[in-house]
Amino acid sequence: MGNLCSKSDGDNFSQPGRALGTAPEQPARAAVPPSAVAARKVGGPPRTLGGAAPAADGPDDARRRAAEAAEARANAANSKNTGKLATQLAAQKKQSRNETLQEISNSNVRQRDADEAAEARTHN
Repeated sequence: MGNLCSKSDGDNFSQPGRALGTAPEQPARAAVPPSAVAARKVGGPPRTLGGAAPAADGPDDARRRAAEAAEARANAANSKNTGKLATQLAAQKKQSRNETLQEISNSNVRQRDADEAAEARTHN
């Protein structure tokens, strides 16, 4: 039983073996094209990013501009919170951990009371 539709393979040891420490022949590798090996050249002199800004800007000016940008980002983030969900989220973020747990506990108690009242109505 077993090899009904396939050819049977010969014994594993029917072919001649090789000595320990010898490896099978590796296939020949294709040569690497010279365009891939050659170093790529980037043209032109080195440039600084941001265009031709005056060189007189000191670190204080850069710090001032960074502070203004951060302030503008903070104002933009605060101005987005004008909707109903945003105000609810802001109120939720202001709650402490204990206040949040107390609110969840109160809602669970109200849910249990409502379930008990519904069960009492259906029982009678």
